[in-house]
Amino acid sequence: MPKKFDKLDEVFNVTSEIIENQIEPIKIEKAQEKETNSITNDIKRDYEYSRGNFYSIIEKGQEAINSVLELAQETESPRAYEVVGQLIKNVSDATDKLMELQKKLKDIEEVKSSSGPTNVTNALFVGSTAELSKLLKTKLNDEENK
Repeated sequence: MPKKFDKLDEVFNVTSEIIENQIEPIKIEKAQEKETNSITNDIKRDYEYSRGNFYSIIEKGQEAINSVLELAQETESPRAYEVVGQLIKNVSDATDKLMELQKKLKDIEEVKSSSGPTNVTNALFVGSTAELSKLLKTKLNDEENK
């Protein structure tokens, strides 16, 4: 089966194997990959901790609202109703912060997933055409002498 560059090999009097064996792939790896995994784990751990705290705050706030509301209804004190209003506001703020936490985590995951490839492999010859020609001639002479 003819190769893709057989005619060029014939014209330049070289073989593709010489070039393929000479050029080594260059791997570019993302620096500090382990550190990135560590940061990701920290973010997940912090998210779970914060989420748990928000749930606890919201549940305790709802219990406090029920207790103070019951007290306000019994005493009919304006101050007790004011406290109920403040507690309701605080619980709703905590609920909003819980939703903001969800959004922030989603944004972080989108940034992480939109990053480019971590490994890139390219074959590259760095040098002038004269150096390439000299390399090819040397390899061709070595092949002929074998």
